[in-house]
Amino acid sequence: MIMESNTQYLLKKSLRLLGANPYTFNVESGFIKTEIKHGVELFFGVKVVAVNSYRLPGKGRRIGPILGHTMYYRRMIIPLQPGYSIPLLDREKN
Repeated sequence: MIMESNTQYLLKKSLRLLGANPYTFNVESGFIKTEIKHGVELFFGVKVVAVNSYRLPGKGRRIGPILGHTMYYRRMIIPLQPGYSIPLLDREKN
């Protein structure tokens, strides 16, 4: 189950850990942890405790006789210091 909202993803695991103050983001695979940490701190005005990440595999695709795959991406789990929070990013439905 994934409920997508801009760049923040609400997964079953994310919802279970929400009381511990971590947030989950999907990012491009080219970013490193320190770049993500500084970006989140500047954009949301919060203090990040740590940045945990894991790589999600790309999916195989076939277009006629040609085999290919989609790009893989990284999922970042970012716990914040106590007292800080990030409002959920809501998409407007048009």
